[in-house]
Amino acid sequence: MFTGIIENTGTITKVIPGGGNKTFWVASAISNELKVDQSLSHNGVCLTVEEIKDGLYRVTAIEETLLKTNINTWQAGSIINLERCMQLNGRLDGHLVQGHVDCTGQCLNIEEKEGSRQFIFQFPEEFAGYIIEKGSITINGISLTLFNVGTNSFTVAIIPYTYNNTNMNGLKTGDTVNLEFDVIGKYVNRIQLLK
Repeated sequence: MFTGIIENTGTITKVIPGGGNKTFWVASAISNELKVDQSLSHNGVCLTVEEIKDGLYRVTAIEETLLKTNINTWQAGSIINLERCMQLNGRLDGHLVQGHVDCTGQCLNIEEKEGSRQFIFQFPEEFAGYIIEKGSITINGISLTLFNVGTNSFTVAIIPYTYNNTNMNGLKTGDTVNLEFDVIGKYVNRIQLLK
């Protein structure tokens, strides 16, 4: 489990296709603090650390993950958001995040405000039941609050700290992002469907 509070960013240094999978070497300031078999959120996708050497570490994404996330767009030089698993003896600053991306969304608009930026995202309408006004969502692993919620779009506001310390500062209109909807909302929606 994660919190959606980004700890650091990493840079993809190498992409190795293999069968239906892709293996990635990542450079980050926390690489040497990791351990093999550790779960780590990469743009909101939970991947297992397989090898660590020389300030780099290696992870592999399987075909299912490649189909449902924006990982297929990663290439050498791509900047990704990183978060280690939450500890049960710490504070939950964001919200409960599984690292299981539900779908991808597309950035429709970026607007600079005084002291913040607003991003509008489009998402598949079939997921509309999972979001509410002022609810939580994870975008590329970042825990954010929704507003102006529609049936296939929503807006989030980004404070300067988040903008400067995540890959949101490189996001452009038309870019694809990973979306994970609030797990509590997903369970509530499922219960309603089964009634």
